[in-house]
Amino acid sequence: MPTYPASQHPAAPHAPLATPELNRTVWDRVAAGLLAKMLGEFAYEEIVEPEPCPRPEAGPVAPADADVDEDAGGAGTYTLPLDDGGVLTFSARRGVYGSWRVDPRSIREVTAGTGGEDGTPFGDPLAFLARGRRLLGLDGATLGHLIRELTATLTADARLDHHALRAAELAELPYAELEGHQTGHPWLVANKGRLGFSATDAARYTPEARTATALPWIAVSTRIAGYHGVRRLAAPGDLYDRELDPHVRDSFTAILRSRGRAPEDYLFLPVHPWQWDEWIVPLFAPAIADGDIVPLHEDGDLRLPQQSIRTFTNVGRPDRHTVKLPLSILNTLVWRGLPTERTLAAPAVTAWVQGLCDGDRFLRDTCGVILLGEVASVTVEHPLYDHLPEAPYQFKEILGAIWREPLQPRLAPGERARTLAALLHTDPEGRSFTAELVARSGLTPAAWLTRLFAALLPPLLHFLYRYGTVFSPHGENAIVVFDENDVPVRLAIKDFVDDVNVSARRLPEHDTMPEDVRAVLLTEDPSFLTQFIHSGLFVGVFRYLSPLCEEQLDVPEDEFWSLVRAEILRHHARFPELKERFEIFDMLTPTIERLCLNRNRLHLDGYRDRPERPHAAVHGVVPNPLHPSA
Repeated sequence: MPTYPASQHPAAPHAPLATPELNRTVWDRVAAGLLAKMLGEFAYEEIVEPEPCPRPEAGPVAPADADVDEDAGGAGTYTLPLDDGGVLTFSARRGVYGSWRVDPRSIREVTAGTGGEDGTPFGDPLAFLARGRRLLGLDGATLGHLIRELTATLTADARLDHHALRAAELAELPYAELEGHQTGHPWLVANKGRLGFSATDAARYTPEARTATALPWIAVSTRIAGYHGVRRLAAPGDLYDRELDPHVRDSFTAILRSRGRAPEDYLFLPVHPWQWDEWIVPLFAPAIADGDIVPLHEDGDLRLPQQSIRTFTNVGRPDRHTVKLPLSILNTLVWRGLPTERTLAAPAVTAWVQGLCDGDRFLRDTCGVILLGEVASVTVEHPLYDHLPEAPYQFKEILGAIWREPLQPRLAPGERARTLAALLHTDPEGRSFTAELVARSGLTPAAWLTRLFAALLPPLLHFLYRYGTVFSPHGENAIVVFDENDVPVRLAIKDFVDDVNVSARRLPEHDTMPEDVRAVLLTEDPSFLTQFIHSGLFVGVFRYLSPLCEEQLDVPEDEFWSLVRAEILRHHARFPELKERFEIFDMLTPTIERLCLNRNRLHLDGYRDRPERPHAAVHGVVPNPLHPSA
């Protein structure tokens, strides 16, 4: 078992802070990469529309939105005008779903009308925002906040780059430790903004800090707090018997008794240290003064923050639950609190979803899918904010906790797990993590990918077709389980209460759904329910994995997507009795709606307060690479 340093107390006010990752060489490298990502994702969402450079020998120039064949076989050169008359040129390959893959080394600034002969390298995404604000359609407030969020993202990228490991070294890391080496959401440009964190906070509490933390606990009166758990954790004591050493629990009750409080009238829960200082003490001060909230002490277990940043895996006691805590920072579109209604319903949602799996021989025995349930929760009501519908939503998600089943005890001997996002990682030498795993497996790349798709798709498709239920299988929620040879064998899924959606068209299989589950789960029309697989898995992960496999594994993109489609058709052939459901939840339509994540930040919600959480924007349609004509 590796040894992890516990988090330290903050440095003295005048102590120098070490920032070795903030040097020009590292900064320029990560900035160029982020600018390339920005150009590609903004072009994909049609926030910008680069124009192809004419090729003298090629005849007429194709329109910017055409799917020209030359882009499938090689890179094209494109231009984009800046507000001040400058012009950027860059090389990009077009891919599935109308995506763009921009070469960061190719980005140059030229003078309009010169044909690029006087071009100079350009790699500053912050300057691009400032010089392209009208091009991007940004108002002043959005621009100001976006520069801040992008600078914080670059700082985190610099830390990751400075401490980066080779793919071979990453392949040896356990699941929780590997999380600290991931670069974040591949689609969102400002994916590590974490607005609210100081530099010291980021150096202590982020995944890339790789610092294990002992969480403090509090006791909250049942007058303002409620507990819910699955059947085996029906009472709070059932949870605490598993999560707290006897001497820690005795200490907690002794603290309450010393203050004249009855321990049976209180619930225990951990809190994020930053959340306690920044939000809980300031906004729950009356409850603390009344003794409804009593500070306790750390439990002694060391936990690592995962990619979701508010979720902690217990690395000191891997048999104990993962804990998800509200963290009121603005990151990847939303404030990262815990909605009270969903926190309360989490165990009921878990019981229903796991019940479907336990009663389905295909999911249970053939797929062996692992559903990491959210098995217990504590919700704490704010006496004012929770009763003000017009108040910003972040003020209603301040205090609570969710306990999720740990992954390690669910793995068979020899198995190891990695989040799907890890497959997109590329090390400082340019080697992809996927290429490393394929080499270790001894399989051909096509055979390995076939095994990957066979592990991921059948359980997701079966939940969709049989039960009208989808998860959001993006790179962080979907976990690939590998055998001892690094061959993908099955799927693990987490984050039920936030990311499970059901069909708005009632199915007979929904009759077992309890009313409290029905009330909290989001519903979507069948035609849109497929978007969670398309956008979460195919657009959000495979859109990046397929060109990576072409570059490093010599698997052409069209072969990659043919293998994906073959797995879907194989599932259809396995369950012919569900033919009607295949048509209701049609994964093979000619086009799908283009969901946009960056457009939401730039043009829709920006950084304004609002009473409800924002959702992804929809803008036009894109070709579906799974359609028979693709």
